[in-house]
Amino acid sequence: MHRSGFVNIVGNPNVGKSTLMNALVGERLSIITSKAQTTRHRIMGIVNGDDFQIVYSDTPGVLRPNYKLQEQMLEFSRSALVDADVLLYVTDVQDTPDKNAEFLGKVKKMSAAGTKVFLIINKIDLTTQQTLEDLVDFWHRELPQAEVFAISAQEKFGIEQLFESIKLALPECPPFFDKDQLTDKPARFFVNEIIREKILLNYDKEIPYSVEVEVEEFHEEDKIIRISAVIYVERDSQKGIIIGKQGSALKKVGTQARHDIEAFFQKQVFLQLFVKVDKDWRSNQGRLKHYGYNLN
Repeated sequence: MHRSGFVNIVGNPNVGKSTLMNALVGERLSIITSKAQTTRHRIMGIVNGDDFQIVYSDTPGVLRPNYKLQEQMLEFSRSALVDADVLLYVTDVQDTPDKNAEFLGKVKKMSAAGTKVFLIINKIDLTTQQTLEDLVDFWHRELPQAEVFAISAQEKFGIEQLFESIKLALPECPPFFDKDQLTDKPARFFVNEIIREKILLNYDKEIPYSVEVEVEEFHEEDKIIRISAVIYVERDSQKGIIIGKQGSALKKVGTQARHDIEAFFQKQVFLQLFVKVDKDWRSNQGRLKHYGYNLN
């Protein structure tokens, strides 16, 4: 008997969806920062065993969109409700349950209709036992058909039990992907994401959210990978901030990104970064499609 299925991870921003995804997959596929809206795409991570294949899907945090990029991010999250064999609705001990009541309402309907929903309470290392018990009671009332799991994805607490429960919940099915495949994304995608993560970590205010990264060249040789990537911003003033005085800020991002890219590919990397302006790209449907934000 072989089990396979799509296990989709959804929830509000900053509840630890990407940390959970990486813990379940055992690889660092999703970037993680303390800033909201870190995840922009729907990212698949595939875990294989002799008798199972789990296709995890990390999604952007659910939010009320203010521009077209956020509209596309919300569509990625909504699409995860359509094809889930198991839905992981992630909250945490500080989350506001009614922050996105409409989206939660869709999850409730899925659960009531028979879709397997696991309600994940994350970051339990940051609360008291009484508060946790109150949260478990609350979610049992909100989603009576769902199984509730209390975990700490950061500390890897409760992950193994959750993983085994997910396996048992999968339908009997042959694998959807080759057994040696880790993700549906190409190598260039993870280079983009690693660079963008360093920008999120090194810049404040609106700058990280105005940035998109695109790999223009990716040449893999026997001992080295040669990469050329462009960091796009929306304004000329933002370009100067990304570069920094005498290029110091951009150099710091490049050094940090190269280190992580080398760890990801297990190979020496030569990385060149350039900064260009793509005016108002976040509100331009054509540019969003070019950057991979169109579901169709």
